[in-house]
Amino acid sequence: MTRREILSLGEPMVEFNQTGERDGRVYLQGFGGDTSNFAIAAARQGARVGVLSAVGDDPYGRLLRTLWDAEGVDHAGVKTDAEAFTAIYFVTHGVRGHEFHFYRRGSAASRMAPADLPRERIAQAAVLHLSGISLALSDSARETGFAAIAQARAAGVQVSFDTNLRLKLWPLAQAREVMTEALRRCDIALPSLDDITALTGLADADALADHVLGLGARVVALKLGAEGALVASAKERHRIAPFACTPVDATGAGDTFGGAFVARLVAGEGLLSAGRYAAAAAALSTQGFGAVEPIPHAAAVRAALEREGTR
Repeated sequence: MTRREILSLGEPMVEFNQTGERDGRVYLQGFGGDTSNFAIAAARQGARVGVLSAVGDDPYGRLLRTLWDAEGVDHAGVKTDAEAFTAIYFVTHGVRGHEFHFYRRGSAASRMAPADLPRERIAQAAVLHLSGISLALSDSARETGFAAIAQARAAGVQVSFDTNLRLKLWPLAQAREVMTEALRRCDIALPSLDDITALTGLADADALADHVLGLGARVVALKLGAEGALVASAKERHRIAPFACTPVDATGAGDTFGGAFVARLVAGEGLLSAGRYAAAAAALSTQGFGAVEPIPHAAAVRAALEREGTR
């Protein structure tokens, strides 16, 4: 059996972003949710992708299904929960910059349970992806995430994990305990520098990569923001220089990096090549507003890499 599908488990969201029109009373509807962003980024690079989640029986859940259809992301693994709602968030803009206001407590995705998981489909996947947010939504969501990890590992499926630390969802001590256990059980770790520093107290990129590899991950792609990235395994290590771009909004850039990186690994690329590709994709995604719309397709990423002479 050739494993090709990337499955992404977590909470999709609908976004309302303040435009500044009519004294700030006009909002542009978009999409978000880290694991959905990841799935779309991977799909736009040509990967076969599915999402595992739950949405409400409401207009926002239907909007997300329409989005996934348009992106070629399979959502058969997304349950409709008639007794809950689809999570949404608002982005406002003021003197302190972007502010995010989330409405997700009790959402459909937070009510997922291990029994909702498609066991056979997980067992046939190439990669199962989830994040710290996937595990922070609720006790049942956390149980579901670890159940999915256990199913994947038992079937020889690689597990990808992005820390995405959100301290509004849980206290740091709990996040540290849970995410350390998730990192012990993952194959591909996708931490950001700020997250993993908060979780470990370490600040040096190489020391952080060593720490995560020591926990059990086979591959680490440490996102360093404006400083680029560090990709490492037990056998090789590469610093990825920041890709030239004109950023206007970094929302979802880390999710784009992760989706592109895992997509290229599944396609058979090596660590350095996949890291450079992901860095370019993430940089391009910062040149537009919103989490999803600016995510580049493969042709744009390859063209940008050719212009830079790195591919």
